[in-house]
Order: sequence, then C-alpha cells, then structure tokens
Amino acid sequence: MRYLPHTQADRDAMLARIGVGSVDELFASIPAEKRLKSLPDLPRARTELEVERILSKMAGRNVPASAVPFFVGAGAYKHHVPATVDHLIQRSEFLTSYTPYQPEIAQGTLQYLFEFQTQVALLTGMDVANASMYDGSTGTAEAVLMAHRVTKRRKAVLSGGLHPHYVDVVRTLSDMAGDDLVVLPPDVTAAEDLAATIDSTVSCVVVQTPDFFGNIRDISALSAKCKAAGALLIAVFTEAVSLGALQSPGEMGADIVVGEGQSIGNGLNFGGPYVGLFATKQQYVRQMPGRLCGETVDSEGRRGFVLTLSTREQHIRREKATSNICTNSGLCTLAFTIHMSLLGEAGLRRLAAVNHANAVTLADMLSGVPGVEVLTRSFFNEFTVRLKQDAAAVLEKLVERGILGGVPVSRLLPNRGLDDLLVIASSEVNTDGDRAALAGALKEVL
Repeated sequence: MRYLPHTQADRDAMLARIGVGSVDELFASIPAEKRLKSLPDLPRARTELEVERILSKMAGRNVPASAVPFFVGAGAYKHHVPATVDHLIQRSEFLTSYTPYQPEIAQGTLQYLFEFQTQVALLTGMDVANASMYDGSTGTAEAVLMAHRVTKRRKAVLSGGLHPHYVDVVRTLSDMAGDDLVVLPPDVTAAEDLAATIDSTVSCVVVQTPDFFGNIRDISALSAKCKAAGALLIAVFTEAVSLGALQSPGEMGADIVVGEGQSIGNGLNFGGPYVGLFATKQQYVRQMPGRLCGETVDSEGRRGFVLTLSTREQHIRREKATSNICTNSGLCTLAFTIHMSLLGEAGLRRLAAVNHANAVTLADMLSGVPGVEVLTRSFFNEFTVRLKQDAAAVLEKLVERGILGGVPVSRLLPNRGLDDLLVIASSEVNTDGDRAALAGALKEVL
C-alpha cells in the first residue's frame, strides 16, 4: 500500500460509515465469475524503461487492422478517416475542452454540437437529435427507458437481429429497473415475426437494420403495427455509412432512431471511445436523454447558440431527469461532424455505394468457394456465411495466413448452435487483392 495514504484505521472508519464489513462487500453486486480470482500475471515492480519494454512486447502480439487484409465488422468498422479530421480535433481548444457547464460562453462547442445534431437528424430522417450519447449500445438502452417514460409501460421486445452487446446493455438496465424484457432468439435470415409479439403491454420494439447478421430490414409494416398498439418503434444501426444508401429509419416510421457513429470520423480504437447517435420525433423531445443545443440571436441580433434542453439529473431535480449521462463523447462527436462536413451528401452517397459494391463483389467471390454458403441475401457492406467447419477455428487459420477474416458468431452468441457462422464486412478500405486473398485462403483452409 506504498502509494495509498489511508491507514487500516482510516479504511475501517470509512467502511463502518457506509455500513459494510469489508471492501469485498462493496463489489457484491458484481457476479463472482466476473471478478479476478488473483492479481494479474504481471511483475509487481519495474522501472519505467522496463515497463515500456514489457508493454511494447505485449502490444506487439496484436495484429493491427491496417497491417493485413481486414474484414472484421459486427458493430465496429474500418473506414478511411481523412487526415484533416485528426489535424482539426487536435487543436487545443477542441482537444482539452470539457463539457460546457457554462454553455453560453462556449460558443464554439455549442456550434459544432448544433451542426452535429443537424447532421444526425438529416441522416436518420427524424425531427430532432441530441448532442450525442456514449455509444450505440448505451444509447439503445436509453431509448428503451425513454419509450417506457412515453408509453407508461415497462415491457420491451428485442429483435433476434439486434447486436448481442446491445442486448446485454439493455438487459443490464432492465434488470436493475425491474422492467420486463422479451429477447427473441438469434435471427440469422430476418425471418422472425416481430409484429406477433406486440400487444397492449409492450412499450417498444427494438429492431436493427442492417442487423447483426447484415440483413437490411423494411420496418414500415412493423411501424404501423406498433402505432396501432400504442408502442414505440426503436430503430437501431451499427454502421452509420449505411445511412448514405438506405431509406432512413424516420422515413420508415421509426419513433426513436439510435446507433453507433464510429464509422464516420473515428477509428477502431480497440473498441472505444465511440459516439452514440440519438434522434426522435418532435413530440417526444422532452423525454429525450442527454442535451439539446439550439440556435438563437442575442440582444443585438447576432447569431448565437444555447443549451436549449438539458434533462440530466445534475441540472434538474432527479425525479424529473431523463438520464444520468454526464459527459457526451465530445471529441468523437467533433470528429464525426468534421468528416461529415468534408463528405457532404454527395460524398456520403458515393462512399456508401463503394462499400456496398465491395461487399457484393466479395460475397460473389465467396459463394464460389466450396464449403462456403452466403446466407444474407439483402445487405449493405456486411453479410453472414456458413462454413463447413467451425468458424472460430477457420478464423484462426486465416490469421496464421495474415488475414483477419471476420467475426465468428459464436464469439458473441456462444452455445447457440451457430458455431459455423462467420460475419464478414467489406468497406472502401478493402482492395481487390484483399478480397482475392480472403477467398483464396478460405478455399485453402476449407
């Protein structure tokens, strides 16, 4: 305890004050199987130089996404991010700024958040968007809680095509709140009948498009069914670039649209930080979590920006708060906004078209490989294949050949009888040589 100033008496006094007998009791809510049984297998003390060497050696075991043909997706996608994005977000006024507690003096921050909201509203086809969430998964859970507030019901139905991580986050919040949750079984080919699950007790239906397995879904009929039953339809996406090619969720009747914005302006970053996109209809704006920036004029008629709505519990009474989100993903939001501004509508549509074309080309190539069956018939830049061998084992053999070939479904959905399925993504960064290498390596391995 060399660097911790508290004595045992100090710790005993603090534990007694909060009413627990030991430090271990503080972690009782964390399942035992999720806790470390012992200290990590790392040296207990080393010099700074030695630590640098050890960690560099550990990092060297990773295969960087840019070093090999890369077809990993399943919620996080490799796209080209222009150098301009990183150059601008590293300006000190952006890189070091914090959430605007005195918002009206932070006009630059409010302006780019306002522009971000405008871009998200246009992309999703919705009336209003907030100033971002942490990521797509937590945004989805917030959307479910919002639907409960709007409908005064506490039961949500989750599609079998929803990303498993998103399901887990929604389940965590629902369990804590005592809400009802109906999770449909994995739906590889988008054959489920979500409409049959809707009745007068359902608060919302959560459906992803393109879904976890890559299927593009038309949610128009489902929207009508939800409306008739007084439930809300929550549309989710994990690949923001798809909004440049597909009909927007708002056009198909979604009440809340939420998803992951990592694809635009943000790298893979080993899984984060990312940026959640959240949009809804005007009639539900006061139940929307997070914050909303608006445009106005000052006393002299000059354009200015304000924090129009902030319903987090630090700003208003806790019982009136819609969310406890504290700091939005500000720098990731700015990166998204800069990249979108560089692309423009025409650029985004071209980027989306290239992504789709690359994925179609790859799917056609793989369909000719013995032992590979392409299951997804309508997709954007990601699809699922069935292999004649265990997909996780095949993937390891591809890695040995210098190819990151996708995500085995069993990694995210274990013990479901889906061990032969592989989710493959192909974006604008993949070359003809990359696709040929994957097809050739699969033919060799299978």
